[in-house]
Amino acid sequence: MSATDCIVVGASFAGLACAHSAAARGLDVVVVEKKSDPGAKLHTTGIIVKDVLDSVALLDDVPSQLIRKISGVRLYAPNMRSVDLHHPDYYFLATDTPNLIRWLAEKAASSGARVQLARTFTGVSRQQSGFDVHGIGQTRYLIGADGPSSNVAKALQLGTVRDTLFGIEHEYDGVEINDPGFLHCFIDRKLAPGYIGWVLQGVKGAQVGLARRVRTSTSDVRPAMSAFLTKISTLFPAVLSTPSSIRAGHIPCGGVVRPACADRTILVGDAAGMVSPVTAGGIHTALQHGQAVGHAVADFLTGRSGDPAATISATYPRYRTKRLLRRLYDVMPYDLAFNLLLRTTVVRDAASVVYFHAR
Repeated sequence: MSATDCIVVGASFAGLACAHSAAARGLDVVVVEKKSDPGAKLHTTGIIVKDVLDSVALLDDVPSQLIRKISGVRLYAPNMRSVDLHHPDYYFLATDTPNLIRWLAEKAASSGARVQLARTFTGVSRQQSGFDVHGIGQTRYLIGADGPSSNVAKALQLGTVRDTLFGIEHEYDGVEINDPGFLHCFIDRKLAPGYIGWVLQGVKGAQVGLARRVRTSTSDVRPAMSAFLTKISTLFPAVLSTPSSIRAGHIPCGGVVRPACADRTILVGDAAGMVSPVTAGGIHTALQHGQAVGHAVADFLTGRSGDPAATISATYPRYRTKRLLRRLYDVMPYDLAFNLLLRTTVVRDAASVVYFHAR
C-alpha cells in the first residue's frame, strides 16, 4: 500500500469519527479493522445520551430506524423497591448498535476514508516523518482507536487501560418489556459490585445485562448474570428464555491513560480510557474527541498548526470527581443504605445528577 496521511486502527465510534473528520478535510485516511464486519462482536450496550445529538454533528442525519428514545430511569434498590427519575428535555437513546457502526463506517467512506476490513495491526516502526505500520503501509500519522486492550498503545509504549469493569449483556430479539419508556437500573453489590444491572427496550428487542468491577479473573461474571436474571424474572419473565445473542467485554473505569499521545500518534476512545469512571458511558466522548482529533491532525498535516500530540490530551476529560466517586463506589457497603433511603430526596437528587447531568 502506498503512503497515507493517516492510519486509524479500529473502526470504533472514536476511530470512525476521527477518520470521517480527517478525510472530510482532505487527508488520505485509511481505517484498519481486524473484523470482517465492523458491526460484529461489539462490546457496548450502545446507549447514547441527548448531549450526543446536541453536540456531535456527525449524527445529525442518523437514520431514525437505528435509534429509540427512552425518557426516564427506574432505579431499583437491592430489595427491588424502585423510584422513577425524569428530567425535563433529557432522554437516552437505545441504538441498533451494529447497524449504527456500519452506518458510521459508510459515513467515513463517503467522506473519502478507505475502510479496510479483516486487516490486523501487528506492529509499527517509527521512521522519519511518520511510521511504517507492519503489513499495512507507511503513514504520516497514526491513531489508536482499537479498544481497551489497544495494540497501538502497547506497540508504542503509551499508557494502557488497567482498571476495568467487565460487562455481559443478553439480547432478546422481538421481546417487548414492561414499561419500555424507562432505562431500568438495578443496584446490587453482591451481583454487580462497582456498577449496576440493567434492562432496556432496544431497537430490535430487550437488552439485559450487568457489569462488575474486576481485579483479576472474570470467572464470576456469568454466575452473577445468571443470578441477576433469576432475580428480575418476576418483572421481566422473558429473561429466562434463550437469548438471541450475548456480548461481553471490558469497560475502562480508571480515567484517561497516561501518556495518551506521542509524536505523531494519539489514542482516542476506549484505547485512551475515555470512559466515565461512574456511568461507564463512553460513546459521547468517543465521537466528540474522535472528531476533534481528526480535525487537529488535518490542521497539522496541512501546515496550519503544530503536532496535536503535544496539546490534545489537555482537552481530554479529567474525570477527577468521577474517579473519586469510583473509588468510593468500589468500597461503600451501600446495599442497606439504598434499601432504606432510595426514595428520599437526597438519594433521588444524587441519582438525578448521575443520570441526567451533561456528559
